[in-house]
Parts: sequence; structure tokens; C-alpha cells
Amino acid sequence: MLAREFLVDSVMLSVGILGAANSDVKQAIYQVTQFDKRNKLLEILGEEGSDRVMVFVEKKKTADFLAAFISQKGIKTTSIHGDRYQRQREEALADFRRGTCPVIVATAVAARGLDIKDVRHVVNYDLPQSVDEYVHRVGRTGRVGNLGKASSFYDSEANGALARPLIKILSESQQEVPEWLENEAKYGGGGGGGGGGGFGGGGGAKSFNSDSWGSSSGGGGGGGGFSQPVAEEEDWG
Repeated sequence: MLAREFLVDSVMLSVGILGAANSDVKQAIYQVTQFDKRNKLLEILGEEGSDRVMVFVEKKKTADFLAAFISQKGIKTTSIHGDRYQRQREEALADFRRGTCPVIVATAVAARGLDIKDVRHVVNYDLPQSVDEYVHRVGRTGRVGNLGKASSFYDSEANGALARPLIKILSESQQEVPEWLENEAKYGGGGGGGGGGGFGGGGGAKSFNSDSWGSSSGGGGGGGGFSQPVAEEEDWG
């Protein structure tokens, strides 16, 4: 390797545990079916008020649909992904940074390398394929000694392979591991899940009536937000 040719007696310095999530971030894993994700997300966003929340999804079309859906429920939201023009991405980030749109829905690739301060809460609407990516996403909050929160939606059918790695990450960062997740790792995933997990352990995901959020649209400024109606039963997969 080129580095070995020029570096003699080199020392590697690391802070914390390599590959581990920041212990300043309170992590919660919720067992949520694909159909219930949107309502659970609205419940979480309703608790955050005007704090900045970054929501991660796996697909670009999901980013736009979800941002439009949240805006339709009265929470100003924008999105960022690889199919948006550079100007649109810059406007979306500007809206998020100044709080015009306190929620941003992003794909991991589009958000990579961006330095966004004061992110209070990270939500993995879609869990990533690898635990390394999970740690990277969670690291978007709880920076520079600040406390943060990270919520992840776990679907047994889609995320069964992540049960054991997630338990390892939670344990290493001194987080409580939900009993249902231990059972997933022990017996394997499969079959939709109810609502479990949450900050501090058990507790089911409450039933939630999305109509209580009203029907006002909240598109963000600068062309970054969304206000168009979205079909409730649309397939975002």
C-alpha cells in the first residue's frame, strides 16, 4: 500500500469504538409493519415540534411521496435524493437548515458527506441493508456532545437479517435491547410484527388516526417543500 511506503511507525487514533453507534444517541427500534410506518412516523414527528428531524428511506420515489404525505398532514417537509436537480437539493438543504422545513426525507447516498448541524432526531423509515450504514445514519445526531435520538422501523419480513447485528450495536452503545428483537434474532424473522420497542424498552406502538392531523398542506419555502395530495393507499415500496 502507498501509505505504508511513506509512513513509518504510524499510529492510528480512534475515538470510541470502531463501528459502534454514539452512546449519546438514544436509539429505539420499533416493530412496525410496512402499512403502519406512515402513522408511526407522524406520531414521532408530532412529539418533536419544531426540532430538526432527518428521515432516511431506501428509494428515491419514497422520499418524494413521503415528503408530500407529511406536508399534507401539516408538517413542512422537504426531500433530497439523486434525481433532484442541484438547485433543488441546495434549496431543500437551505430550508432544512434554517428551519423553514424542520423535516427532511433523504436517501442515504444523497445525504452522504453533508454536514448538517443540530439534527435532533434521525428516523430510519427504511432500515439500511448493512449495520455500517445504520451507524453512519445514527451518527447524524448527537454530535459535539449534544444528545440525540434515533428511531428505526423494523419489519420482520424485510429486516430479519439485521436482528442480530442490531442487538450487537445496541449493546455496545449501552442501549436497552427490546425483548421482541431478541426473539427475532433467536427464532428468525418472518410474519408481520405488531408495534414493539421504543425508547427505554418495551411498549407497543399506539394506534394512530392520521385524520387528527388535519388536512392542511405545508409545502416548504424555496421550492423545497411539498403540498400536492397523496393517495393514502399508494404503494411506495
